[in-house]
Amino acid sequence: MTGRALIDSNILVYAFDPADRRKQEVALTLLDGLAAAQRGALSTQILGEFFRVTTEKLTRRLSRAEAQRNVILFAAGWPVMPITSHVVLEAVRGAVAHAMPYWDAQLWATARLNQLEILLSEDFQDGRVTDGVRFVNPFAPAFDLAGLLA
Repeated sequence: MTGRALIDSNILVYAFDPADRRKQEVALTLLDGLAAAQRGALSTQILGEFFRVTTEKLTRRLSRAEAQRNVILFAAGWPVMPITSHVVLEAVRGAVAHAMPYWDAQLWATARLNQLEILLSEDFQDGRVTDGVRFVNPFAPAFDLAGLLA
């Protein structure tokens, strides 16, 4: 499996959440591999979700200043795809045509319109392909990081 990947916020959050050590380890290994291969990307939506979840939802929350520092580092170290009116319109089309919840459709639309072939997230059906975007769950038992980066 080759191609560039949009990294969902849940992967970023798990990298900072010690509540599930296995998922934290998978997230850190995945982020390191994608960074080294220069194959990952984020979106403005994902950065915002990371900030909100890590400061409001985790048992061991990050301070707002700590979350802010990490958002700045992510934005400096990864390509960040903007949420434009075209992304919103494509997300609405995807929500209607593919019966996706809107926020999931916005992730899909961001990947699709930016020619990111893979959407890495635990929130979609693993292996599903919708209009050229493959959903890959990096926490699934069959996940193969080496194959993703090949």
